[in-house]
Amino acid sequence: MNKVFLCQRDELAPGSLKKVPSAEVGDICVYNLEGRYYATADLCTHATASLAEGDLDDDLITCPVHWGQFHVPTGRAVTFPCEHHLRTYRIIVTDREVYADVAAEAEEALADADPAGAGSPV
Repeated sequence: MNKVFLCQRDELAPGSLKKVPSAEVGDICVYNLEGRYYATADLCTHATASLAEGDLDDDLITCPVHWGQFHVPTGRAVTFPCEHHLRTYRIIVTDREVYADVAAEAEEALADADPAGAGSPV
C-alpha cells in the first residue's frame, strides 16, 4: 500500500472536488459524492486539462476543454471525445482524513472492469 494524503474529511463538502498534487502518480482529483470519497487521475485522457476545473454533476465529471465525461466511481469514459478510462485509486478514510492508495484501483473500477481492463478504449 502506498498512501497519499488527499484532504481532511470536513474539508470537502458533498458535491465538491479538488486537485491534490502527488509526486508518485501526478495530480489526483478527489471527489465527495454524497459523503463517499473517490479519487481519479486529474488529467483528462483526451486533452491536457485538469478535471478539478471541470463540472461535477451527480457521479459524472465533465472535462472543461471538450466536454467529454467520465463516471467518477469507475473512471469509465462515458461520452465522446473521451475514449480512454481514467485511472482510479482505492480510498482509505480514517476518523478525520482521506487518503488514496495509489498502488490499488478503486473497488468500483475493478468490479466494473471489462475483459480488456481499465484504460482500454470505450
